[in-house]
Amino acid sequence: MSRPLYRGVSGIGGKLAAADEAYYDPKEPSENGIGGGGGGFGRGGARKRHLAAAAVKIGVLLLAAAALVGSVAWAGTLYAGRGAAARAAAAAAHRGYRRLQEQLVTDLLDIGELAGGGVRAKEAEVCPPEYENYVPCYYNVTDAVDVSDLGAGVVISYDRQCTRDGRVTCLVAPPRSYRIPVRWPSGKGFIWKDNVRISGQEFSSGSLFKRMMVEEDQISFPSDAHMADGVEDYAHQIAEMIGLRNEFNFNEAGVRTVLDIECGFGTFGAHLFERDLLTMCIANYEASGSQVQITLERGIPAMIGSFATKQLPYPYLSFDMVHCAKCNIEWYKNDGIFLVEVNRLLRPDGYFVWTSNLNTHRALRDKENQKKWTAIRDFAEGLCWEMLSQQDETIVWKKTNKRECYNSRKSGPELCGHDPESPYYQPLSPCISGTRSQRWIPIEHRSTWPSQSRQNSTELDIHGVHSEVFADDTSSWDSMVRNYWSLLSPLIFSDHPKRPGDEDPQPPFNMLRNVLDMNAHFGGFNAALLKAGKSVWVMNVVPTNAPNYLPLIFDRGFIGVQHDWCDAFPTYPRTYDMVHADGFLSLEKNHKHRCSSLDIFLEVDRILRPEGWVIIRDTAPLIEAARSVVTQLRWDARILDLDIASDEKLLVCQKPFIRK
Repeated sequence: MSRPLYRGVSGIGGKLAAADEAYYDPKEPSENGIGGGGGGFGRGGARKRHLAAAAVKIGVLLLAAAALVGSVAWAGTLYAGRGAAARAAAAAAHRGYRRLQEQLVTDLLDIGELAGGGVRAKEAEVCPPEYENYVPCYYNVTDAVDVSDLGAGVVISYDRQCTRDGRVTCLVAPPRSYRIPVRWPSGKGFIWKDNVRISGQEFSSGSLFKRMMVEEDQISFPSDAHMADGVEDYAHQIAEMIGLRNEFNFNEAGVRTVLDIECGFGTFGAHLFERDLLTMCIANYEASGSQVQITLERGIPAMIGSFATKQLPYPYLSFDMVHCAKCNIEWYKNDGIFLVEVNRLLRPDGYFVWTSNLNTHRALRDKENQKKWTAIRDFAEGLCWEMLSQQDETIVWKKTNKRECYNSRKSGPELCGHDPESPYYQPLSPCISGTRSQRWIPIEHRSTWPSQSRQNSTELDIHGVHSEVFADDTSSWDSMVRNYWSLLSPLIFSDHPKRPGDEDPQPPFNMLRNVLDMNAHFGGFNAALLKAGKSVWVMNVVPTNAPNYLPLIFDRGFIGVQHDWCDAFPTYPRTYDMVHADGFLSLEKNHKHRCSSLDIFLEVDRILRPEGWVIIRDTAPLIEAARSVVTQLRWDARILDLDIASDEKLLVCQKPFIRK
């Protein structure tokens, strides 16, 4: 187990007790919950205690005000009659003195709360066991209900349907037998069985044995040596169908980002990761045997996503390849609207790889199958796709790079009039998107990985970003990641979970793999982590109330998603090792009448693994307010100063492993 954070002079929250009974009020005094305090207070407590606490706090504020007035007068004497160099030195001294005052006020407030009888917000309650795999916004089946017992009349909706009424305001605890996940790269090959929800029904079908094996308390994923139709051969086949020598040449052909629809358990993505390709797996919500949950447990990018009725929350022209191997999408239905969505997501000259039993000669002997296949072929032609090759069950289409093709078609979808670049769960559109975009650039003409992550001035101009601003952002994040790692290394690398019987792993052994950035901006945090040689992948989240640089993030060769943090993130509980937020609190403070900070942090707690880390960077007052909120979640919290000349602070938190 990682070492806990302990209380010290910089406002460190002590190791929080896992109380069995707790109560809290999710309402906060500010309009949107940010910067307004730490949430509700406990029930009871005599009126005199509250009056005493108020008196102490008033005294503390008067003392702080007197200190601030004194500092102003002191600073004035330093500035008077001095030269430029002396004034600069005086300014630095003043900043240092002011920071000491801020720390004094923080410590005195802590003393004031203690003197007032310990009036603090109560810790959050732990959810009942049936919420172990709780996923808001999607149909949920508790442990007490078997999917097969629901009856034919119950329709499971795969669409995302979020509501803020009836929000669960408790901590989603892990299963009783949960274990800290095996770390990358060992975790790619096996996971702990009890960390994911698997029932015997999935294995009785026999379909999963080709991709996973159950061994007592483990689930392992066989290598190619144990597979008759190994993923390496499959990837090699796709490369040849595209016209490449092998899968090592994908990058040379402009392929970096891949959308894998219903990815199984991420084996294809795990293989491509070793070839410098980044694969995003999407699949419907599943009550058990979840493709997304198991894929994330292995350390491969994934999120819940559906082609049912809404567009996926990615910009148009974002993926170099879309892959569907025996996925359950009925491409021939609804006038080809699902293929239109694939076309929206693909870059010019991008590839759609489809593997299906429908493509075999035996299947096409059936007249109904012939009709389905003909419809799909006609839809593809209407989108100006070129069929490059067909081998066995696999077909590869290539999207056109010529806009004029759409004007010379005999039939097919119309071009979009209103064409938003990044629709957020909007209804599926029957028209062709992105043809008027400056990002309409064939993948062969783009910079290849890894140079594309740096983006030249011409590429940045497309996104309205000045090269100087981008360079400053890059430099700043390189420095911040070095600071983060020097801070966290003694804590994160204090233990090395390994497979039973294995020897200790050789360094560097990465204790972080799945990282989520709540306010990704240009994707600088992602870039700096890779530049520093960290074997992580980052889910770059662009809040819906922030400037939308998600197209730039994809153009840099990263992956991400738009998201409204007042709603639940489309993933299962306990799927990320680290959550990072830079400037997120300030962003939320500037948008009134939204959800509370406690609502947001409860969601972060849901998706964070036990012993996972949270790093929040923001202004000092907002960091102080956030600390009072996260202590309700039983997180260990430490506030750190970033720079003597900066008004920002760092809040470093670790989620405890709450055992039942």
